[in-house]
Amino acid sequence: MFFQSGRQEIPILKGINWEANKGSIQLLMGPSGSGKTTFISILAGLLTPSQGNVYLLGQEITKLSRKKRTAFRRRHIGFIFQNFNLFPALTAAENVEIILNVKGIQGKKARYEAQLLLEQVGLELYANQKPRDLSGGQKQRVAVARALAGNPPLIMADEPTAALDSKSGHQVTELLRRLAKENSCTVLIVTHDPRIRDVADQITDLEDGLIKPKT
Repeated sequence: MFFQSGRQEIPILKGINWEANKGSIQLLMGPSGSGKTTFISILAGLLTPSQGNVYLLGQEITKLSRKKRTAFRRRHIGFIFQNFNLFPALTAAENVEIILNVKGIQGKKARYEAQLLLEQVGLELYANQKPRDLSGGQKQRVAVARALAGNPPLIMADEPTAALDSKSGHQVTELLRRLAKENSCTVLIVTHDPRIRDVADQITDLEDGLIKPKT
């Protein structure tokens, strides 16, 4: 993958060859500027690589049109963000419901599934609370519930523990590990946080656009 700067092409990712097993917890680690954001953006179909191919769930997404990539992403990938990205005017349940709505699940069914998802993450008693009334760890649990909406087979989490203290961060990653096994989904966590290495089935270290060999 190259970044265009004027007439100069600056390589970002170089010869990446990576795969993940279903139902596994994957950590993608590396310093700032190592290519992590580009890597996950290509996997999610947000960027098209200048070379190579990306296969997700047996589908070569690099050959899909932008419209079809968007539909694929909506159907098959759940996202968790560093700063939660919750809608402040909506309750925890409504934050989950709105993602279900986007995925075509409406009305009573959406409300029922949102409640079940909040139960999965231990927040059923907070369904009617707005983000301002929740702790950081609780907000991230709502974000996890939202990412699970529609039962996507792949969850991508971008620095999900960065805004949390050590205890809350570990609780969230342990929750992700349990839900990955229960739901048979793959979870890819992009992180700088060495405290959560022990939850991973596989750790990929990026440095200067290259996957570091295992030692």
